Amino acid sequence: RLTRYIVLLCFTKFLKAVGLFESYDLLKAVHLVQFIFIVQLGSAFFMVLFQKPFSSGKVVTKRQWIKIFKHAVVGCIISLLWFFGLTLCGPLRTLLLFEHSDVVVLSLLSVLFTSSGGGPAKTRGAAFFIIAVICLLLFDNDDLMAKIAEHPEGHHDSALTHVLYTIIAFLGVADHKGGVLLLVLALCCKVGFHMASRKLSVDVGGAKRLQALSHLVSVLLLCPWVIVLSLTTESKVESWSSLIMPFITVIFFVVILDFYVESICSVKMEASTCARYGSFLIFISALLFGNFWTHPITDQLRAMNKPPHRESTEHVLSGGVVVSAVFFILSANILSSPSRKGQKGTLIGYSPEGTPLYNFMGDALQQSSQSLPRFIKESLKQILEEYDSRQIFYFLCLNLAFTFVELFYGVWTNSLGLISDGFHMLFDCSALVMGLFAALMTRWKATRIFSYGYGRVEILSGFINGLFLMVIAFFVFMESVARLVDPPDIDTNMLTPVSVGGLIVNLVGICAFSHAHSHGASRGGCHSHDHSHSHHGHSHSHGHGHSHSDHGHSHGHSHGSSGGGMNTNMRGKYRLLNRVFLHVLADTLGSVGVIVSTIFIQQFGWLIADPLCSLFIATLIFLSVIPLLKDACQVLLLRIPPEQEKDLHAALEKIQKIEGVISYRDPHFWCHSASVVAGTVHVQVVSDVMEQRIVQQVTAILKDAGVNNLTVQVEKEAYFQHMSGLSTGFQDVLAMTQQLESMKYYKDGTYIM
Repeated sequence: RLTRYIVLLCFTKFLKAVGLFESYDLLKAVHLVQFIFIVQLGSAFFMVLFQKPFSSGKVVTKRQWIKIFKHAVVGCIISLLWFFGLTLCGPLRTLLLFEHSDVVVLSLLSVLFTSSGGGPAKTRGAAFFIIAVICLLLFDNDDLMAKIAEHPEGHHDSALTHVLYTIIAFLGVADHKGGVLLLVLALCCKVGFHMASRKLSVDVGGAKRLQALSHLVSVLLLCPWVIVLSLTTESKVESWSSLIMPFITVIFFVVILDFYVESICSVKMEASTCARYGSFLIFISALLFGNFWTHPITDQLRAMNKPPHRESTEHVLSGGVVVSAVFFILSANILSSPSRKGQKGTLIGYSPEGTPLYNFMGDALQQSSQSLPRFIKESLKQILEEYDSRQIFYFLCLNLAFTFVELFYGVWTNSLGLISDGFHMLFDCSALVMGLFAALMTRWKATRIFSYGYGRVEILSGFINGLFLMVIAFFVFMESVARLVDPPDIDTNMLTPVSVGGLIVNLVGICAFSHAHSHGASRGGCHSHDHSHSHHGHSHSHGHGHSHSDHGHSHGHSHGSSGGGMNTNMRGKYRLLNRVFLHVLADTLGSVGVIVSTIFIQQFGWLIADPLCSLFIATLIFLSVIPLLKDACQVLLLRIPPEQEKDLHAALEKIQKIEGVISYRDPHFWCHSASVVAGTVHVQVVSDVMEQRIVQQVTAILKDAGVNNLTVQVEKEAYFQHMSGLSTGFQDVLAMTQQLESMKYYKDGTYIM
């Protein structure tokens, strides 16, 4: 039964794409305000004729007329933003940006700004939407040279368009990218407008009646503006009669048909189904029309606006547009899907009838993920609570401010060197942000899935930062070698003041973080001494036994955990601050190198000084990063902490001497994170010993050696002999089988085994 409505909805969206491409061609010759007036006039004529809003329904009160007037004003503003964005971006990009259902946009805003975002799936959909917009902003080509050749406002010149163009120019982006931002703003306004119109539509007798009255009021509002424009501006339309059919197409396809079909489908189908099918079809239609759009009136309208010999690039399918369309389709599909609340939990089995049984305790009852603003607020609060993280944050703000100063000064003076150095400092700021975020993640509580917590994120962050530094050092080294062969001319006038400013900023960082380097350099590997206070730490052990005939073994587990702030994780703090110190030291050496090379070039004309200083800096960066990478690799490869090898070896000897212990096997110890040293060991004991006593003694010995997360498996003598016997018998059978296989051969025509 729903198939007919889905087909009708898809066909309507297809026609709306046709109407929007036709609108773009009409706007090449018709003024923006005149175009909106004609569309509103045609829509009002049809809806008043069809709906009869004055003769049917209850009488509209004066207060309701005031609300309808406000509704019409806001509707006109949104239409102006929409079609003005259409003139800047073209129909393809306008369809991708503006034709999203209210369900999709509300889900997106819910993920970004509320705590009930809908789970990981909705977050993934929101990320896809943001990536799609970024692709249109950064990876979409723009016919910029064609727009520079003429006045940007063209025949749409008016006070409103002039203000919008001024705002876009103030943002420093091309008209095309300004149109992307304008359409995103218009989309959010449209959704809010629809939400606010629901109560008013109920008061006046329905959405259709409200739409008819609003269009009629919009015509009355725009009529004086259109009259003034007609008297004060020169029209580019040679024959209005030739535009009657295109305008009728736009009125019916873009406004009337889309409104009525969506009203019908929203009653017959769920809103999520309408959003999913409608968005998919209109995006696919936009891509098809963007590549194949031709119309008899198109060439005629283009000829009015630009010379015929100029190639048009309005509907170019760039890589950014295609990727953006794919991400928009994925995000619309995810964000429009209904939230599956109440289905969380852990599958624990099935009933006798086959019904799945879930445990809804634990993670399922925890509070859902925080909204983005609240998450940022809480993260900043945690950062500013601790001295060292606060120092990093303040230096990050100072470094970021100077980065933008350097970028602005580089763009202003057209200095490529300053712009490159500004982006290098921006990369360093991203490394600092990564380090701070890793330090925050180490404080997150362990979950059912990440049972060890997020302590290793800090190690991984240090490893990635180290790799980035090595890549920077490598490219600086290669560029320096190339400049040694052919030293280029360098303009030192602009480099000196900015380099001195960068040196001052980095010296502040050196003074702030030098103590971390002095502390961290004396500690290698994974330092595991317990720095927590007694009221923050706890440890426990437990054992249980079960038997196989007359054999048994038991397990014991012990761990110590520490609470409090970031400073309880002392090794993690030194590791983070040491990484920050290396970044600041690299930047400081770069500033010193630029200043020294500038002095040599200005005083002696030694152009080779610049690559020599760069070689020295690259070598120092490379050598300083090697210990950091080595330390991180040892942790990621689960190596025994180097400074604890002797202690662990001595601890195992002590375990061997415990009364009742026969031997031990499979000892494994590794550094899980900056503050957690984990280990497992199997201990064989005599039959009459108490397992809990052995677990406690082994735990105490290994905890003194630095292991603060330990699992002990106690195996009694009978169980150990039983398992050893099974293992020995299996090995004997395997050896006999291999021996028989090797004895097969032919002798005197007889096969012998």
